[in-house]
Amino acid sequence: VATCSLQCKVDQRLLCQKARNAEYNPKRFAAVIMRIREPKSTALIFGSGKVVVLGAKSEAESRIAARKYAKIVQMCEHPLVKWKDFKVNNMVGVANCNFPIRLEGLVLSHAKFSSYEPELFPGLIYRLAKPKLVLLIFVSGKIVMTGAKTVNDMHVAFEKMYPVLVEHKKEVLSTLDMPSKHGAAENGGKGKTLALTAGPSGKGGQGR
Repeated sequence: VATCSLQCKVDQRLLCQKARNAEYNPKRFAAVIMRIREPKSTALIFGSGKVVVLGAKSEAESRIAARKYAKIVQMCEHPLVKWKDFKVNNMVGVANCNFPIRLEGLVLSHAKFSSYEPELFPGLIYRLAKPKLVLLIFVSGKIVMTGAKTVNDMHVAFEKMYPVLVEHKKEVLSTLDMPSKHGAAENGGKGKTLALTAGPSGKGGQGR
């Protein structure tokens, strides 16, 4: 999510009439919603001249998109438009640990920074202080990071959290009933049980 200023008032009805890729319903939302395909993004254009750019995949794409939106508004009978004060307010990233996580254990050992209510939301919410951002951690090992200002913030956050997540790695156990070659009768009617434990690399461990 990024914002910028057009440095002038915007006639939203006129803009919606002139631009093909815009929609405006003031009863539902106070901004003109405009979309472009390259870079793929959406803009919320307010009457004050403030623009919010959503959906870009990087800061560079967001900056390019913001300039394009400003140019479109300018061409729609707004000659005073000047693109200024571009700022990234929020970046969202996704990561994967590639192993399941014991969320119950994580919330107990890091209660000061995290909350977990599976009845309301399936992920654990972890509020990292430095860099300041929020991580949504799921039992599958997938992580959604939000609130970052830069891509580097997300890299630093993941590197900082990874050792903690490894400590709370969930061991995956599976049991296989393996009857003897000559049937259950020779084993007193009981079958053998083989437990497989996932090792650090995710491969099956030795049978117990």
